[in-house]
This record gives sequence, structure tokens and C-alpha cells, in this order.
Amino acid sequence: MFKIFTLLADLITYRVFSLPEETKAADAIHFFIEDVSKIYVLVVVMIYLIALVRAGLNTERIRDFLSGKKRGAAYFLATLFGAITPFCSCSSIPLFLGFTSARIPLGITMAFLITSPMINEVALVLLGSLLGVKFTLIYVATGLLAGMIGGYFIDRIGAEKYLTQIGSQAMAMGRGGAVSGGSAEKTVLSFRDRRDFAAGEVKEIFGRIWKWVLIGVGLGALLHGFVPDGLILEYLGDGQWWSVPAAVFLGIPLYSGASGIIPVIETLLAQGLPIGTAMSFMMSVVAASFPEFMMLKQVMKPRLLIIFFLMLLVFFTLAGWIFNAAFL
Repeated sequence: MFKIFTLLADLITYRVFSLPEETKAADAIHFFIEDVSKIYVLVVVMIYLIALVRAGLNTERIRDFLSGKKRGAAYFLATLFGAITPFCSCSSIPLFLGFTSARIPLGITMAFLITSPMINEVALVLLGSLLGVKFTLIYVATGLLAGMIGGYFIDRIGAEKYLTQIGSQAMAMGRGGAVSGGSAEKTVLSFRDRRDFAAGEVKEIFGRIWKWVLIGVGLGALLHGFVPDGLILEYLGDGQWWSVPAAVFLGIPLYSGASGIIPVIETLLAQGLPIGTAMSFMMSVVAASFPEFMMLKQVMKPRLLIIFFLMLLVFFTLAGWIFNAAFL
């Protein structure tokens, strides 16, 4: 599905710019073009489709279903949905905004946001085939559990107060029960009105985040192209307890999608890097990226961003220790 973005990056990098292949500069520019174009298209499409659907939703029914005694099941459903959505951390943001606007509790929305990039279908297929059923089950269970615990914690601390004006407005829109205005009654919109609303959402949200995607992916591209390949194995390959959190911190700036990082992980595993250390590094690269946090800063205040960041660090580190204990 994403092959077209790779072909576009090939065309611009190697034909338009005439950069020689397998050089660091070409690798960085190719990465930048491919990921920026992919994220931009996904963000626009997802914002539009979610807004189109949301304009016709009965948000009161959604809220009632996901509240009260059904909250535990809702955490699980959110993590399950996150596990099967084929998106990286950045392209999950429009869904996050859509959930918030639909008045879905923030903890349930965060459960999705945590799980979606952690459990990836590419990792399931490729790494599962390498390491077997036991690994796959532990990998999935860890991601689901992390999302449920994280979502519950966010609800317990009342994190809605840490949303920015944009995030608060999205939740307020859901509470109003209508797409516009303050009426508590559900307004039935025509399909044309829903399309106009969706187009307005795209313009508003994309206008706020496009520059942060450029900055974040740009930083990730520089690190992706110029960080030495043997750095991870050289310093983290002996399996000490501290190597797992070190791998998590090292992976944060090295943004990549799962399809891009899996070959690196396979190489590291073949060269002897412990499985838990490798998996923590992969989760950090895929799920805790510069572009993601720069996009999230538009809807989360610094305190909530820090809480979310620390949760990911804890989850990834614990997952790495679990994997190392199970497979060493």
C-alpha cells in the first residue's frame, strides 16, 4: 500500500537530485521524502474520513457505551483496535483527534495511541516467523497490557485538564452533541454538510501540524542517515540490565516505520544482540518519535506529553526485560 511513497522517494532522490545510491546523504534524503509524503497523505485522508464519519455519529451513544461498568472492556477494545491498525505513531494522531472529538474518554483514546505503534503487523509476521509462537504471544500480550494500564492511569489522574486548547475544543465539540454550535441536541447533517465539515477539519488540523512533521522527520532523517550502523551492537550487545533502557533512549530520535526498522532488527539479532534489547529498541524507534511528539504537542500540554513519554519509556523497558528473561 505504501509502495508508491518509496517509488516517489526513489524518483526524487536518484533521478531528480541524481544522488548516488547507498550514500548517507541519499539515505537521509530518501527517508525524509518517503516519510513526509506518507505522513502527509495519511494525515489528510484519515482526518477527512474520521471527520466525515464523526459528523454523523451519535456521540452520546458512544460515550454511554464506553463509560461506567463497560470501561474495562473499552480499554481492551481500544488496545485491540490499536493492534490491528496498520499505522505508525504519527498517522495514529488523526484517529486520536477523532476519538477525542467523539467524546471517547481520554484514557481509552490513549490506550489506542499506546498500542497502535507497539503492536505492528509487520513485526508480527517477520519476527514471529523468526522466533516462533511463544515470542509472538508475549509480544502481543505485552503491547495490549501496556495500552490498558496506560489508559487506566491516564483516566485515574484526570488528564483531560492537561489538553491544549485544540484538544479541549475537540472534547467540548463532542460534549455539545453537534458538529457546530452549543446545542445539546444531535443535529442531522446532509452529506454535503458533512463533507464541508470534514474539509474544514483537514484545513484546521493539517495547518497546525504540517511544519512539525517536517521538523521531526527532518531530524529523524539526519540521524537515520548518519548514525553508524554498528553503534547499537558495539555498546548494547552484552545483555546487561542497563542495556535495555539505554536502547530505548537511543531509539527515540531514530524515527522509522516498522517496515524500515525490521531489517535492522533482524541484522542485530543475527549478530548477537539480545532479543529484549532489540525489541525495546524497535518499539522506541517506531512508537516514540520526534514527529509524533511534535504533532501531539498541538493537543497535549507539556505535562501530559511528559507523562506519556515516561509511560512509553517504562513500558518499553519492562517489555525488553521480559523478552530477555523469556528468551535468553
